[in-house]
Amino acid sequence: MTNSASLSRRATAELIGTAALLVVVIGSGIQAAALTSDTGVALVANSLASAIGLGLIITLFGPLSGAHLNPVVTLTAWWGRRTGEEGLEGREALVYVAAQTAGAIGGAVLAEAMFGRIPGAFSTQVRDGGHLLVGEVVATAGLVLVIQGLGRIGRPKLIPAAVAAYIAAAIWFTSSGSFANPAGTIGRSFSDSFTGIAPQSLPGFVAAQLVGGILGLVLAAVLYGSTRRAVADTTEAAATAGTARTAGNAGPAGTTGTISPVAETSTPGPAYQAVG
Repeated sequence: MTNSASLSRRATAELIGTAALLVVVIGSGIQAAALTSDTGVALVANSLASAIGLGLIITLFGPLSGAHLNPVVTLTAWWGRRTGEEGLEGREALVYVAAQTAGAIGGAVLAEAMFGRIPGAFSTQVRDGGHLLVGEVVATAGLVLVIQGLGRIGRPKLIPAAVAAYIAAAIWFTSSGSFANPAGTIGRSFSDSFTGIAPQSLPGFVAAQLVGGILGLVLAAVLYGSTRRAVADTTEAAATAGTARTAGNAGPAGTTGTISPVAETSTPGPAYQAVG
């Protein structure tokens, strides 16, 4: 776990964080659609607001619960625990997923009410077609790869900014608009707005996201190996470079120069690190 906070406290952080994320995504979509009839301009506004909000939410709630905000991220953390790395136990993962789903629905309802719309109305925006599901697989696999990759090379502090930047880009380069979050997808079905998704489209999107999560884990394992091995490799590389630098800086009497660290090698944890 990220810290010593109780499970109830961490679950509350996941609920509030996911609710806040949905308020940002749906609220900015409603606002953008109201201000312009140009879909491209509306998407620019929505993607920027979503990325900035996501980065801030991860930074704020990461120290509490890891700021997963996404069942796929939570399930990859659970899988990490099963493979001998840091992560979540099964009970913790279930509580996280339940909190995220409830938070997503609550955030969607709040966003609708905030703009004077009828809260709880289901979306009528059907999103179907195999190409959209391929887009969701790609979007989710990329998200997991970004989180896992940075964690495994000892760069967890970059995850908030990297995830925000990735989502902003994926909203544009994927055919589906990069939902990449089962809880968020369910929540967005409660908003008949620019960012909504009809309930009948949920099964395909959620299934594609789960497949994408598995693909992201496989890619991370192929590219970086296990978290422990990746950190060990980084440490070994730092030691080798330090030895070379010492030899190069040695003075006439055999004195050595200062060795600077080459990379961060903090052990990845379940949130920012393992799959934050």
